[in-house]
Amino acid sequence: MSEGQIRQSLSGFYDVFSDGEMYRTRARGNFRKRRITPLVGDRVTFESSSPKEGYILEIQPRDNALTRPPVANIDQGIVVTAVAAPEFSTNLLDRQLIALEISHIAPVIYFTKTDLISDERYQEFETLAAGYRQVGYPVVLTREPFAKPGLDQLRETLADKETVIMGQTGAGKSTLLNHIAPDLELATGEISTALNRGRHTTRKVSLMPIAGGLVADTPGFSSYDTLTIDYRELAQYFPEFARLAPECRFRGCVHINEPGCAVKTSLADGEIMQSRYDNYLQLVTLLKNQKPVYNKKK
Repeated sequence: MSEGQIRQSLSGFYDVFSDGEMYRTRARGNFRKRRITPLVGDRVTFESSSPKEGYILEIQPRDNALTRPPVANIDQGIVVTAVAAPEFSTNLLDRQLIALEISHIAPVIYFTKTDLISDERYQEFETLAAGYRQVGYPVVLTREPFAKPGLDQLRETLADKETVIMGQTGAGKSTLLNHIAPDLELATGEISTALNRGRHTTRKVSLMPIAGGLVADTPGFSSYDTLTIDYRELAQYFPEFARLAPECRFRGCVHINEPGCAVKTSLADGEIMQSRYDNYLQLVTLLKNQKPVYNKKK
């Protein structure tokens, strides 16, 4: 038996990296019976008679895991966000940030397609970026798409970490990785004019060595509706809300109608982004109304 890390999954096969070599494996049948699915990033015990044939025997305990994209044991997530084409949505961005916060994965925001907007619109994004930086999130925003200063900043962020590149379909994830590591030559797709959504250019999940770290390039998506937490827990995944919660008059304040709410006071003082609060209210309503979801074992 050997130990290694799943670096790629495709059609039921898992490529496991161990001692400088890659092994093609499958999961034992008992994983399916136990409703456990191996994920890219998993640390596993496996047996293999050759690099082309082996079986995963055990998955080590995970530090964290995401379902969209399906990866495990990740240090940080680069949320690639187009300012246009597809249309920008603060709601979608905040949902992705929440998903990372829930999994204890550090978010980094990277804006793309800034050449498609006017100078006036770019100034609006500079204000938006400043707001997210105030929350505590690193943000990369440059007037010229994939400008060297922004790429250098991102390369420093990737070093010695395991990172997932995530974002809406067509946001430019593969293009970004091609700028960071041109030898990858990842496929990129054009935006569908009918749906204004990008074609899925990434059909497998891979963990690749890039810029001194490991990076997962994953299939994109057009919506993000997988939050399964209780609405009363949501505020703790907004860092600026969580910092203020101890100052609220009532323990368990959900920052909507309660008197003496420190979050609403900060909102009125302009210290909290209105868009973040509006998205919070919308998500609270969504979580209140959705049916309970019982997660499968991973």
